[in-house]
Amino acid sequence: MKQIDGFGPNNETIIDYSIYDAIKAGFGKVVFIIKEEYLVDFKEIFEAKLKGRIETDYVFQNFDLKQFGIDIDIEREKPWGTAHAILAGRKAIKEPFCVINADDFYGFDAYQKMVAFLTEEVNGSNYSMIGYEIGKTLSDYGSVSRGVCKVDRTGNLEEVIERTKVYSEDGTIMYEEDGKQYPLDIDTRVSMNFWGFTPEVFKITEELFRDFAIENKDRPKAEFFIPFVAETLLKTERADFKVIPTDSKWFGVTYKEDKPIVQASIDQLVKDGVYPTSLWD
Repeated sequence: MKQIDGFGPNNETIIDYSIYDAIKAGFGKVVFIIKEEYLVDFKEIFEAKLKGRIETDYVFQNFDLKQFGIDIDIEREKPWGTAHAILAGRKAIKEPFCVINADDFYGFDAYQKMVAFLTEEVNGSNYSMIGYEIGKTLSDYGSVSRGVCKVDRTGNLEEVIERTKVYSEDGTIMYEEDGKQYPLDIDTRVSMNFWGFTPEVFKITEELFRDFAIENKDRPKAEFFIPFVAETLLKTERADFKVIPTDSKWFGVTYKEDKPIVQASIDQLVKDGVYPTSLWD
């Protein structure tokens, strides 16, 4: 499991660094969205080191549809996706909150800017996402999928377009569609699944999920993603999304070959004094 795999000099996970940055930025609570069978593993890894530093809670993403008022049985091998995952936290989260991926490294700047937004600007019709420069999110080992953002003059999101094959070729960033190549500016903003919400988002997400699950009952690989919720809120004019730019470099483990690069990146950040050698001492 890459979410609890060791990457730091003392076997720290990527989420260790995310939580460290979140605490430093001013967050007061972390909710782990996991499968229930991983609860013991997660508590063993995180409870002792986080005790007294930040409040923790654990919620479970599962296949129970009755909790959403869906009475039909739908066979699935995998959970329903990221927007379904955040619904698992609807009873544990009463405050403005952000959502991240556990196996992605986002950088302190992103947390600091998100705290400012959640403290000063967020409300039920004004949400946000952190926008990364696409050139700082690619893998050296193959193409990646990226949510390419279209941003208006005021800095608000207009749409997220999923590009499923993005890569760098001879210094130019390209994406492929229908067998053709198209260039992208190196500073094009992309979503790396770092979103800011209030608990009011849970109600609309639950409504959308009920419709989505029933409509896709015969598509066992269909996934209910956060950008789908964002797009619906934008199209129905129920909320705006501020795109918060960051110059931080994102990195994560898309391919197994990425692991040494992630380890080397963290080692360099430790050498540069961004993080202590032993993160929680």
